[in-house]
Amino acid sequence: MTLQLVQVNFKARDDSALGRFWAEALGWGLSSEGPGVTNLEPVGFDWPDPSAVCVDLVRVPDPETVKCRAHIELATTSETHRTELIARLTKLGASLVEEGRGDVPRTVMADPEGNVFSVLEPRELYRDTGPIGAVVVDCADPRAMVRFWGEAIDWTVHELTDDRALLRSVKGVGPYLEFRRTPDDEIVWNRVHLDVMSDPVEDQASEVARLEGLGATRADVGQGDVSWVVMADPAGNEFCVLGRGI
Repeated sequence: MTLQLVQVNFKARDDSALGRFWAEALGWGLSSEGPGVTNLEPVGFDWPDPSAVCVDLVRVPDPETVKCRAHIELATTSETHRTELIARLTKLGASLVEEGRGDVPRTVMADPEGNVFSVLEPRELYRDTGPIGAVVVDCADPRAMVRFWGEAIDWTVHELTDDRALLRSVKGVGPYLEFRRTPDDEIVWNRVHLDVMSDPVEDQASEVARLEGLGATRADVGQGDVSWVVMADPAGNEFCVLGRGI
């Protein structure tokens, strides 16, 4: 298998403004591959590399307000860092959605366009992930998701229960990919999705065929003639297989 998770894609009303927020939030560099597209990656980063899952923001006319089934969680190194990060994010334009409670101490926030994300309390698990500790996808059955994604991308399963599945690059670097069980399994149009890429990128067609064999389907979201292939996993989550044009 040659597919790697390379970035998280946000649909945005204003990709430039939202890009500036996330660049400041993550401490990453900001660039653009063309009008309506803003790219974020660590400064000096040689893309693609499993040490980071980058962020791509794409302008669309009117992003629908829906329940986001995918979101990112930010890692912190201490309680002081966590407090300072929440304060800085608020100053940048983020808003508080829910303060952590009980055995779920994460703080849920929303960026200036309403995309939900979390700020985690310090955890040893995320000490070396970089600013993004995990990319989380809500689902009805984490075990079923691992049956697909565990074969789809070249990542190792670190934890698997009825409630959570945790995967990470086989190189042991970068953020985790987490599938978290939630009671709501309604398939919705997602503002946030995953992008994967084959290595070498010329293997895109064969990797798409392999994914179809695993249960993925092609999806038409009005993308037109583009270098990437839009697909949906068996649970209906959209993702893209990038091609040479990226």
